[in-house]
Amino acid sequence: MPGMKISLATAPGPRTEELAVLAEELGFERYWLYDSPAIYEDVWITLARLASVTDRLGLGTAVLVPHSRHPMVTASAIATMERLAPGRCAYAFGTGASARWCFDQPALTWKFMGEYLTQLKALLAGETIEIDGKACQMIHHPDLAVARPIDVPMLLSAFGPKGIGVATELQADGIMNMFPPAQGFAERVQMVSGTVLDEGEAISDPRPAAAIGPWHMVAYHGIYQAAPEAVDTMAGGPDWRAGIEAERPEGERHLVVWEGHVTHLVERDTPVMEASGEAIAGMSWVGTADEIRARVDAAADAGVTEVMYTPAGPDAAREIRAFASAAIGN
Repeated sequence: MPGMKISLATAPGPRTEELAVLAEELGFERYWLYDSPAIYEDVWITLARLASVTDRLGLGTAVLVPHSRHPMVTASAIATMERLAPGRCAYAFGTGASARWCFDQPALTWKFMGEYLTQLKALLAGETIEIDGKACQMIHHPDLAVARPIDVPMLLSAFGPKGIGVATELQADGIMNMFPPAQGFAERVQMVSGTVLDEGEAISDPRPAAAIGPWHMVAYHGIYQAAPEAVDTMAGGPDWRAGIEAERPEGERHLVVWEGHVTHLVERDTPVMEASGEAIAGMSWVGTADEIRARVDAAADAGVTEVMYTPAGPDAAREIRAFASAAIGN
Protein backbone atom coordinates (compact mmCIF):
# COMPACT_ATOMS: atom_id res chain seq x y z
CA MET A 1 0.00 0.00 0.00
CA PRO A 2 2.61 2.57 -0.97
CA GLY A 3 1.46 6.09 -0.19
CA MET A 4 -1.70 4.99 1.63
CA LYS A 5 -2.25 6.79 4.94
CA ILE A 6 -4.06 5.13 7.83
CA SER A 7 -5.64 7.57 10.25
CA LEU A 8 -8.07 7.54 13.15
CA ALA A 9 -11.13 9.57 14.13
CA THR A 10 -13.06 9.70 17.39
CA ALA A 11 -15.29 12.00 19.37
CA PRO A 12 -13.54 14.43 21.74
CA GLY A 13 -13.93 13.08 25.24
CA PRO A 14 -12.23 12.19 28.54
CA ARG A 15 -10.13 9.36 27.02
CA THR A 16 -9.09 11.11 23.82
CA GLU A 17 -5.60 12.06 24.99
CA GLU A 18 -4.88 8.47 26.03
CA LEU A 19 -6.12 7.16 22.68
CA ALA A 20 -4.09 9.72 20.72
CA VAL A 21 -0.90 8.64 22.50
CA LEU A 22 -1.73 5.05 21.61
CA ALA A 23 -2.44 6.03 17.99
CA GLU A 24 0.93 7.72 17.70
CA GLU A 25 2.70 4.68 19.15
CA LEU A 26 0.94 2.39 16.66
CA GLY A 27 1.87 4.46 13.62
CA PHE A 28 -1.40 6.13 12.64
CA GLU A 29 -0.89 9.11 10.35
CA ARG A 30 -3.43 11.51 11.85
CA TYR A 31 -6.00 11.76 14.63
CA TRP A 32 -9.21 13.47 13.50
CA LEU A 33 -11.87 14.75 15.91
CA TYR A 34 -15.64 14.94 15.42
CA ASP A 35 -17.46 18.23 16.03
CA SER A 36 -20.91 17.96 17.64
CA PRO A 37 -21.13 20.05 20.82
CA ALA A 38 -24.48 18.66 21.98
CA ILE A 39 -23.03 15.15 22.40
CA TYR A 40 -19.21 15.49 22.50
CA GLU A 41 -16.70 17.67 24.34
CA ASP A 42 -15.21 20.72 22.64
CA VAL A 43 -13.22 19.96 19.51
CA TRP A 44 -10.75 22.87 19.74
CA ILE A 45 -9.82 22.43 23.39
CA THR A 46 -9.28 18.72 22.78
CA LEU A 47 -7.23 19.36 19.65
CA ALA A 48 -4.94 21.65 21.67
CA ARG A 49 -4.59 19.01 24.37
CA LEU A 50 -3.63 16.40 21.78
CA ALA A 51 -0.90 18.70 20.51
CA SER A 52 0.61 18.71 23.99
CA VAL A 53 0.64 14.92 24.47
CA THR A 54 1.86 13.86 21.00
CA ASP A 55 4.93 14.72 18.92
CA ARG A 56 4.59 13.30 15.41
CA LEU A 57 0.90 12.56 15.06
CA GLY A 58 -1.05 14.68 12.59
CA LEU A 59 -4.20 16.30 13.98
CA GLY A 60 -7.42 17.45 12.40
CA THR A 61 -11.17 18.09 12.46
CA ALA A 62 -13.50 15.65 10.76
CA VAL A 63 -15.65 17.41 10.32
CA LEU A 64 -15.86 20.93 11.64
CA VAL A 65 -19.40 22.33 11.46
CA PRO A 66 -19.29 26.14 11.42
CA HIS A 67 -22.87 26.78 12.52
CA SER A 68 -21.96 28.56 15.75
CA ARG A 69 -18.53 30.05 15.00
CA HIS A 70 -17.86 33.36 13.28
CA PRO A 71 -15.18 32.88 10.58
CA MET A 72 -12.79 34.95 12.71
CA VAL A 73 -13.26 32.56 15.64
CA THR A 74 -12.27 29.63 13.44
CA ALA A 75 -9.36 31.57 11.91
CA SER A 76 -8.03 32.41 15.37
CA ALA A 77 -8.40 28.78 16.47
CA ILE A 78 -6.45 27.59 13.42
CA ALA A 79 -3.74 30.17 14.13
CA THR A 80 -3.52 28.86 17.69
CA MET A 81 -3.11 25.29 16.47
CA GLU A 82 -0.41 26.37 14.02
CA ARG A 83 1.54 27.70 16.99
CA LEU A 84 0.92 24.62 19.14
CA ALA A 85 1.46 22.01 16.41
CA PRO A 86 3.02 23.76 13.41
CA GLY A 87 2.52 21.89 10.16
CA ARG A 88 0.70 18.99 11.83
CA CYS A 89 -2.93 20.04 11.36
CA ALA A 90 -5.54 19.63 8.64
CA TYR A 91 -9.15 20.77 8.74
CA ALA A 92 -12.13 19.06 7.17
CA PHE A 93 -15.48 20.85 7.13
CA GLY A 94 -19.04 19.67 6.62
CA THR A 95 -22.64 20.82 6.58
CA GLY A 96 -23.26 18.99 9.86
CA ALA A 97 -26.32 16.81 9.40
CA SER A 98 -26.25 15.07 12.79
CA ALA A 99 -24.52 17.96 14.57
CA ARG A 100 -27.31 20.28 13.43
CA TRP A 101 -30.10 17.75 13.97
CA CYS A 102 -29.13 17.59 17.65
CA PHE A 103 -30.55 21.15 17.73
CA ASP A 104 -33.51 20.11 15.54
CA GLN A 105 -32.09 22.31 12.80
CA PRO A 106 -31.43 21.36 9.17
CA ALA A 107 -27.93 20.83 7.80
CA LEU A 108 -26.19 23.98 6.59
CA THR A 109 -26.60 24.84 2.93
CA TRP A 110 -23.72 24.54 0.50
CA LYS A 111 -24.23 28.24 -0.29
CA PHE A 112 -23.51 29.06 3.36
CA MET A 113 -20.53 26.70 3.40
CA GLY A 114 -19.05 28.22 0.28
CA GLU A 115 -19.31 31.74 1.66
CA TYR A 116 -17.98 30.74 5.08
CA LEU A 117 -14.95 28.90 3.75
CA THR A 118 -14.17 31.67 1.26
CA GLN A 119 -14.15 34.15 4.14
CA LEU A 120 -12.07 31.85 6.32
CA LYS A 121 -9.42 31.32 3.65
CA ALA A 122 -9.22 35.07 3.04
CA LEU A 123 -8.76 35.79 6.75
CA LEU A 124 -6.00 33.20 7.03
CA ALA A 125 -4.33 34.78 4.01
CA GLY A 126 -4.22 38.11 5.89
CA GLU A 127 -6.74 39.83 3.63
CA THR A 128 -9.26 42.49 4.57
CA ILE A 129 -12.74 41.25 3.69
CA GLU A 130 -16.34 42.15 4.38
CA ILE A 131 -18.32 40.04 6.86
CA ASP A 132 -21.83 41.07 7.93
CA GLY A 133 -21.35 44.33 6.05
CA LYS A 134 -18.21 45.38 7.92
CA ALA A 135 -14.48 45.19 7.19
CA CYS A 136 -12.78 42.28 8.90
CA GLN A 137 -9.13 41.19 9.14
CA MET A 138 -6.86 39.22 11.46
CA ILE A 139 -5.05 42.07 13.22
CA HIS A 140 -3.20 40.06 15.86
CA HIS A 141 0.02 41.62 17.16
CA PRO A 142 3.09 39.58 16.07
CA ASP A 143 3.58 38.54 19.70
CA LEU A 144 0.06 37.11 19.87
CA ALA A 145 -0.31 34.88 16.80
CA VAL A 146 1.66 33.31 14.00
CA ALA A 147 2.17 35.52 10.98
CA ARG A 148 -0.21 35.55 8.06
CA PRO A 149 -0.61 34.04 5.55
CA ILE A 150 -1.47 30.81 7.34
CA ASP A 151 -1.57 27.96 4.85
CA VAL A 152 -3.17 24.77 6.14
CA PRO A 153 -4.80 21.80 4.36
CA MET A 154 -8.56 22.23 4.09
CA LEU A 155 -10.91 19.43 3.05
CA LEU A 156 -14.66 19.08 2.57
CA SER A 157 -16.96 16.24 3.47
CA ALA A 158 -18.99 16.08 0.27
CA PHE A 159 -21.11 13.31 -1.25
CA GLY A 160 -23.08 14.91 -4.07
CA PRO A 161 -22.48 17.29 -6.97
CA LYS A 162 -23.20 20.50 -5.01
CA GLY A 163 -20.64 19.75 -2.34
CA ILE A 164 -18.06 18.54 -4.82
CA GLY A 165 -18.69 21.68 -6.87
CA VAL A 166 -18.03 23.87 -3.83
CA ALA A 167 -14.87 21.90 -3.07
CA THR A 168 -13.69 22.38 -6.65
CA GLU A 169 -14.48 26.10 -6.65
CA LEU A 170 -12.65 26.60 -3.35
CA GLN A 171 -9.70 24.54 -4.58
CA ALA A 172 -10.03 22.37 -1.49
CA ASP A 173 -7.07 20.15 -0.70
CA GLY A 174 -9.25 17.09 -0.44
CA ILE A 175 -12.59 15.32 -0.22
CA MET A 176 -13.78 13.12 2.64
CA ASN A 177 -16.71 10.71 2.71
CA MET A 178 -17.75 7.10 3.36
CA PHE A 179 -16.98 5.85 -0.13
CA PRO A 180 -13.94 6.22 -2.39
CA PRO A 181 -14.19 10.01 -2.91
CA ALA A 182 -14.40 11.90 -6.18
CA GLN A 183 -11.39 12.17 -8.44
CA GLY A 184 -9.60 15.47 -8.97
CA PHE A 185 -8.41 16.17 -5.42
CA ALA A 186 -4.97 15.65 -3.91
CA GLU A 187 -6.40 14.07 -0.75
CA ARG A 188 -9.19 11.51 -1.02
CA VAL A 189 -10.13 10.34 2.47
CA GLN A 190 -12.48 7.40 3.01
CA MET A 191 -14.10 7.18 6.45
CA VAL A 192 -14.67 3.58 7.58
CA SER A 193 -16.18 1.97 10.66
CA GLY A 194 -16.01 -1.64 11.75
CA THR A 195 -14.02 -4.13 13.80
CA VAL A 196 -11.36 -6.78 13.34
CA LEU A 197 -12.77 -10.16 14.37
CA ASP A 198 -10.87 -12.45 16.70
CA GLU A 199 -10.57 -16.07 15.68
CA GLY A 200 -13.94 -17.80 15.96
CA GLU A 201 -15.95 -14.60 16.51
CA ALA A 202 -19.24 -14.01 14.71
CA ILE A 203 -20.52 -10.57 13.77
CA SER A 204 -23.45 -10.77 16.19
CA ASP A 205 -21.37 -11.93 19.17
CA PRO A 206 -21.45 -9.44 22.08
CA ARG A 207 -18.02 -7.83 21.52
CA PRO A 208 -18.28 -7.22 17.76
CA ALA A 209 -21.92 -6.16 18.10
CA ALA A 210 -21.00 -3.55 20.71
CA ALA A 211 -18.20 -2.26 18.46
CA ILE A 212 -20.18 -1.95 15.23
CA GLY A 213 -23.67 -1.39 16.64
CA PRO A 214 -23.30 2.38 17.11
CA TRP A 215 -22.69 2.82 13.38
CA HIS A 216 -25.62 0.52 12.56
CA MET A 217 -27.86 2.83 14.57
CA VAL A 218 -26.91 5.84 12.41
CA ALA A 219 -29.60 4.94 9.87
CA TYR A 220 -32.25 4.85 12.61
CA HIS A 221 -31.17 8.25 13.93
CA GLY A 222 -31.26 9.89 10.52
CA ILE A 223 -34.49 8.28 9.31
CA TYR A 224 -36.28 9.11 12.54
CA GLN A 225 -35.20 12.72 12.18
CA ALA A 226 -36.58 12.86 8.64
CA ALA A 227 -39.74 10.76 9.02
CA PRO A 228 -40.31 9.05 12.40
CA GLU A 229 -42.90 6.54 11.22
CA ALA A 230 -40.55 5.27 8.51
CA VAL A 231 -38.46 3.66 11.25
CA ASP A 232 -41.29 1.12 11.73
CA THR A 233 -40.30 -0.60 8.47
CA MET A 234 -36.80 -1.34 9.86
CA ALA A 235 -35.71 -4.27 12.01
CA GLY A 236 -36.73 -3.58 15.60
CA GLY A 237 -37.89 -0.14 14.56
CA PRO A 238 -41.37 -0.06 16.16
CA ASP A 239 -40.05 -0.87 19.64
CA TRP A 240 -37.13 1.53 19.23
CA ARG A 241 -39.44 4.36 18.14
CA ALA A 242 -41.83 3.62 21.01
CA GLY A 243 -38.93 3.98 23.44
CA ILE A 244 -38.00 7.37 22.00
CA GLU A 245 -41.55 8.66 22.10
CA ALA A 246 -42.24 7.40 25.61
CA GLU A 247 -39.18 9.18 26.95
CA ARG A 248 -39.77 12.69 25.59
CA PRO A 249 -42.75 14.66 24.30
CA GLU A 250 -42.98 15.87 20.73
CA GLY A 251 -40.64 18.81 20.24
CA GLU A 252 -38.00 17.33 22.55
CA ARG A 253 -37.33 13.95 20.93
CA HIS A 254 -34.29 15.20 19.06
CA LEU A 255 -32.71 15.51 22.51
CA VAL A 256 -32.62 11.72 22.92
CA VAL A 257 -32.44 10.31 19.38
CA TRP A 258 -28.77 11.25 19.06
CA GLU A 259 -27.52 9.85 22.38
CA GLY A 260 -24.52 7.63 21.75
CA HIS A 261 -24.38 8.66 18.09
CA VAL A 262 -21.55 6.68 16.41
CA THR A 263 -19.89 6.02 19.76
CA HIS A 264 -22.04 3.85 22.06
CA LEU A 265 -25.17 1.73 22.13
CA VAL A 266 -27.84 2.81 24.62
CA GLU A 267 -30.51 0.66 26.23
CA ARG A 268 -33.22 1.60 23.75
CA ASP A 269 -31.08 0.20 20.91
CA THR A 270 -31.48 -3.37 22.24
CA PRO A 271 -34.54 -4.34 20.12
CA VAL A 272 -32.78 -3.17 16.98
CA MET A 273 -29.64 -5.12 17.72
CA GLU A 274 -31.61 -8.28 18.56
CA ALA A 275 -33.73 -8.04 15.41
CA SER A 276 -30.91 -7.13 13.01
CA GLY A 277 -28.55 -10.08 13.51
CA GLU A 278 -25.53 -10.00 11.21
CA ALA A 279 -27.11 -7.14 9.23
CA ILE A 280 -25.60 -4.84 11.86
CA ALA A 281 -22.38 -4.97 9.83
CA GLY A 282 -23.98 -2.90 7.08
CA MET A 283 -21.29 -0.90 5.29
CA SER A 284 -18.81 -1.38 8.15
CA TRP A 285 -15.52 -3.15 7.55
CA VAL A 286 -15.90 -6.33 9.59
CA GLY A 287 -13.61 -9.32 9.14
CA THR A 288 -10.37 -11.01 10.00
CA ALA A 289 -7.12 -9.07 9.94
CA ASP A 290 -6.38 -10.45 6.46
CA GLU A 291 -9.82 -9.39 5.22
CA ILE A 292 -9.41 -5.88 6.61
CA ARG A 293 -5.98 -5.61 5.02
CA ALA A 294 -7.50 -6.65 1.69
CA ARG A 295 -10.10 -3.89 1.98
CA VAL A 296 -7.39 -1.32 2.60
CA ASP A 297 -5.60 -2.56 -0.53
CA ALA A 298 -8.83 -2.31 -2.51
CA ALA A 299 -9.37 1.26 -1.31
CA ALA A 300 -5.87 2.18 -2.45
CA ASP A 301 -6.59 0.64 -5.86
CA ALA A 302 -9.75 2.80 -6.03
CA GLY A 303 -7.67 5.96 -5.59
CA VAL A 304 -8.20 6.54 -1.87
CA THR A 305 -5.17 8.29 -0.35
CA GLU A 306 -6.20 7.91 3.30
CA VAL A 307 -8.36 5.45 5.21
CA MET A 308 -9.81 7.10 8.31
CA TYR A 309 -10.91 4.48 10.83
CA THR A 310 -13.69 5.42 13.28
CA PRO A 311 -13.73 2.96 16.22
CA ALA A 312 -16.81 2.72 18.42
CA GLY A 313 -18.08 0.82 21.42
CA PRO A 314 -16.87 0.38 25.00
CA ASP A 315 -13.27 -0.62 24.24
CA ALA A 316 -11.88 1.84 21.71
CA ALA A 317 -8.28 0.97 22.61
CA ARG A 318 -8.84 -2.67 21.63
CA GLU A 319 -10.39 -1.60 18.31
CA ILE A 320 -7.51 0.77 17.58
CA ARG A 321 -4.86 -1.86 18.33
CA ALA A 322 -6.58 -4.50 16.21
CA PHE A 323 -7.06 -2.16 13.25
CA ALA A 324 -3.45 -0.98 13.43
CA SER A 325 -2.26 -4.58 13.42
CA ALA A 326 -4.38 -5.35 10.35
CA ALA A 327 -3.93 -2.17 8.33
CA ILE A 328 -0.50 -0.88 9.38
CA GLY A 329 1.17 -4.02 10.65
CA ASN A 330 1.78 -2.67 14.17
